Amino acid sequence: MTDANNTDNTPATDETAAQATAAETSGTETVAVADKPAAKAAPAKAAGKTVTVGKLSAQDLIRAFEAEQIAKQAKDLPEIYVGDTVRVGVRITEGNKERIQPYEGVVIAKRHGGLNETITVRRIFQGVGVERVFLLHSPQVASVKVERRGKVRRAKLFYLRDRVGKATRVKQRFDR
Repeated sequence: MTDANNTDNTPATDETAAQATAAETSGTETVAVADKPAAKAAPAKAAGKTVTVGKLSAQDLIRAFEAEQIAKQAKDLPEIYVGDTVRVGVRITEGNKERIQPYEGVVIAKRHGGLNETITVRRIFQGVGVERVFLLHSPQVASVKVERRGKVRRAKLFYLRDRVGKATRVKQRFDR
């Protein structure tokens, strides 16, 4: 039994055959393919089975892992844009009790992407500006709800830190 893409033409060992039969009996199929395009591996992925393409780069491996972890989560996050007013439900544990505390404010920054996506939310509390950074896919974030869409022309709204009172308001956007 030889692999068509194997450059040294060595036969496959009994150990790899045993691993393949063990994977088939466990219910998930792991296919090890060396140097084949991802288009040929797509039918197995569409069937809901795990596909491993041999010799993935580190970046591709991380992307695949992040996509798998995001798919596992049951959170249905809305589209969040900079300038939106959001209400983030934060899980707070007090002793053995857990409650969800809402934190409402304007999204002034979005960073990273995928599993590590964060938003910075700013609000005014008792006359003092408070900013919190939330990891969107964290178990501490119970829910995120967009209360109001904001119309801004910047990717980061750090200029709001210097503004006071009504000058901190963001125009409302109605088209999203």
